[in-house]
Amino acid sequence: MTGETSSIGAQSNDSRSVGLRSGGDPSPPDRRPTRERAQLVLAAAALVAVALAPVVVAYLQLGYHGDLTASEEYESPGENADRLLARAVHDAGSDAPADFAWDDRDAAVESVRIALEPRLDALRSSRVESGTVYRVGYNQSAAEAWRAANCPGGPDRQFGDCKVRQGVVIQERAGRTHVLAVAFDMRVISEDAAMERTVVVPSVG
Repeated sequence: MTGETSSIGAQSNDSRSVGLRSGGDPSPPDRRPTRERAQLVLAAAALVAVALAPVVVAYLQLGYHGDLTASEEYESPGENADRLLARAVHDAGSDAPADFAWDDRDAAVESVRIALEPRLDALRSSRVESGTVYRVGYNQSAAEAWRAANCPGGPDRQFGDCKVRQGVVIQERAGRTHVLAVAFDMRVISEDAAMERTVVVPSVG
């Protein structure tokens, strides 16, 4: 163990002697390897930046198109109306079973239409400033067609009869009035186009 320590000490003295000039002053360290390494690092960084530039540009372009698509989807007048009507019909019809017996079904329909009117007014005026106008009304024949396709008949049916009143589809379930759907005629008029649609909105929940 002692011999190993002595050997390291001898190497240290020899190293100091190598670093002495003839006048006894330590010679300055050679900095050329450090400068060369720094230049190599800078060159490598420049190459990486050049290689990544097309990737960054492509990523930004993809992000831009994605935002543009999302904006166009959000600005779609038809989809905007569908979302509003879906929420409105659900909210207007959800309390009908608790509030109205089947014998009071006409009153239930009237209550639903009264609850829907502020939402329809909001839709009609929602985009007037941007040049888009909605015209919305009820569609009795579309509601009848929906009833025929979605309300089973016969003695094995699970629930009672379905009826249509003023564009509103209702059904008797355990003696209570359930709102199944509401049918609307909608016309969307913008500065450069006009679109007419008939939509039947189920009351989910």
